[in-house]
Amino acid sequence: MHRRRRTALLLTAAIAAAAPLLTACGSDAHPGAAAVVGGRRITVSQLENRVNEVREAQRAAVANEAQYKQAVAQTGSLTRDTLHGMVLDQVVRRAAQDAGVSVTPKDVQQMRAGLEQQVGGSKALETAWLQQYGVAPERLDDNLRLQLEAQKLAQSLGTDTSKPAFWDALSKASKELHVDLNPRYGTWDVQKSSRVDAKTPWVREVTATQQSA
Repeated sequence: MHRRRRTALLLTAAIAAAAPLLTACGSDAHPGAAAVVGGRRITVSQLENRVNEVREAQRAAVANEAQYKQAVAQTGSLTRDTLHGMVLDQVVRRAAQDAGVSVTPKDVQQMRAGLEQQVGGSKALETAWLQQYGVAPERLDDNLRLQLEAQKLAQSLGTDTSKPAFWDALSKASKELHVDLNPRYGTWDVQKSSRVDAKTPWVREVTATQQSA
């Protein structure tokens, strides 16, 4: 369990972001796209649907509106985190394919069964993944597949997910996929295979103008 949790934490920690979500217009190069990965668009609508899945699950998991608002406040970066996860999923899959690594539905079900046994059942596992990683119940198997792909990729490289060799493989995959984020969600750091918040010099310019007025 500890190894699996470390892997999940590692991949999930990589999606954390602190700065507030920008409200800039969509990318002129890819209107309506939250990101383009390998020439394929992740649309803003698809991203919003994923976020809504989590919000609906959070609402269903709590007893009242106050608790729901608290859950929302604790996951204020959910939109950006979700997009990161959607992109990282494709990056890990590409790196795994490059290494000849594959994960079967049986692999996922075996991992899920083992986790369910350890945490006390299917519902408990879904609740844990929702609370700890912002993963909606209907996306749990997809997330477990991601964890398995990462683990198998690391094993094929003779390393683990905390070592440079693993992240170098993800960096290579990021370059191959030409990840391009809509500026409102930041940029993609190829070397770290991670989303970073965009720098906004125009904010300073506006502030300076207001102060001098």
